[in-house]
Amino acid sequence: MSRHTMRAGGGQPVQVAPTFPRKLYYKIGEVCEIAGLTAHVLRYWEKEFPQLAPKKTASGHRLYREKDIQTVLAIKALLYDRKFTIRGAREHLAGGAAAPEAASPHSPPGELLGHLQDGLGRLREILRRKPPL
Repeated sequence: MSRHTMRAGGGQPVQVAPTFPRKLYYKIGEVCEIAGLTAHVLRYWEKEFPQLAPKKTASGHRLYREKDIQTVLAIKALLYDRKFTIRGAREHLAGGAAAPEAASPHSPPGELLGHLQDGLGRLREILRRKPPL
């Protein structure tokens, strides 16, 4: 039930989505195993991401649906792989235009250059605007 890495024809690693049994509800332990996270991380993310809201039983146990697992995997990819901040990942998932993609020192040079060009373009637009009278 874990994520596997395979090699494509050119030798590049390819991430394969984790496989898990199809059922209506999953307990937090199952989601932890699928996503490779600990329970306290999932509980924290529930507070930070409104998109992640598993059902709770009368006794308070969390019941995740498949869409919740997809949301967990998306959050994990944004935070761990793409190096987003919590706030940036939250805005990105909400579809906010103000959510710039994270550029870290480990990003490829082309990606960093793209972020710089985007920022310079926004600055240029601001400077071209006429000041209010």
